[in-house]
Amino acid sequence: MVGRAGELAELDRAWSSVVAGRRRSPAVAVVTGGPGVGKSLLVAAALDGFTPRPEVVLSGTARVHSPAPYDWLAAALSGRETTRLDLPADALAWLAQQPTAPRERYAPGTLLRLAVRTVRVLVGAGPAVLVVEDLHALDPASLNLVGELATADGLPALLVVATRPAARAVSPELAGRTLARLCGVRGVVRQHLGPLRPAEVAEVLTQVYANPRPELVHEVWRRTDGNPYALTELLAAHAGQDLDALLVPAGSPVPPGSDPALSPSRPAVPAVPASRFAGPESGPGRLARRRAAPESGSAPRSASQSGAGPTSPPPVCLTGREVEVLECLVAGMSNKQVARALGISVRTVTVHVSNLLRKTGTASRTEVALWAVRQRPTPQAVDHEVVAGASAYPPQ
Repeated sequence: MVGRAGELAELDRAWSSVVAGRRRSPAVAVVTGGPGVGKSLLVAAALDGFTPRPEVVLSGTARVHSPAPYDWLAAALSGRETTRLDLPADALAWLAQQPTAPRERYAPGTLLRLAVRTVRVLVGAGPAVLVVEDLHALDPASLNLVGELATADGLPALLVVATRPAARAVSPELAGRTLARLCGVRGVVRQHLGPLRPAEVAEVLTQVYANPRPELVHEVWRRTDGNPYALTELLAAHAGQDLDALLVPAGSPVPPGSDPALSPSRPAVPAVPASRFAGPESGPGRLARRRAAPESGSAPRSASQSGAGPTSPPPVCLTGREVEVLECLVAGMSNKQVARALGISVRTVTVHVSNLLRKTGTASRTEVALWAVRQRPTPQAVDHEVVAGASAYPPQ
């Protein structure tokens, strides 16, 4: 992976300590970073490179829509044969979130101990790797389980946790406490993934284009803010074109040397750097504030000054609140999570999502999220709009 060699080496050393049996409890690695910086790719690359191969890999992530207790363990158990596990069948049904689970449930403390025991049985003699994706979106029961596993005596495993910073979590306080517990483990590996540097963007571009010019590399880096996901999307959207085409907005003349048959049909370059949807400084409202205020020393440009031709699509005007909701959709949040993050009702979120689909001409939440990555959301002058059908709620 470009720009992540040091992080891969650290994870490999942590795995080696587990294989050598030098630890009484799991080795722990915590990988933080904003959306799109490559946390999941880093973990996958590390797993591919581990020697010897792990005997067991338990991997799970948060269920963004309709979260339930022990989502991580339920995902790890999915597709596994569990009938032979030496565990109470009714408790296992609860932990696996099976539809046949009995209505009566165990006490929370008992269920947590059974969850830890389930992982121990699955890991066996190990060595194993436990992968926790999106800790920031996990349910409280899963957070408690992850914390217990980090200090489980005699568990031969490497616990790898990928998450956004606690401040961006669904439950910041709970996520913060869990991360503090994980980072307090002896020998913990702590990694924070930031954007790629210009030299690293140049390395990526060199894999696609021969000898990219330094000034074009710098412009691509500036437009994507070095976000690996934004860079990958940009390259995919302009596959088959010259490097100059990455910087040409839709409707502009085709640059010399590029294929005129391809260029007009390609989508526009994302005008909003990915870090405005991702990174430690992002969050609901930040994009709206940055787009609402013109850059220092600049004046608004007319359509003729901007160079937009008559075939350019009309701009999509979004309110500040709609842009905030859009950021949350890009982050993969459910309506309930968006409502909690923005302090509004779920019904109001539903209306905003419907308005976003209507205004952008998209058919689903996924489509509008991809639209947001590729296009420039334009907030109106007001911060929020009065939402039709939501007048029963106080102004947001």
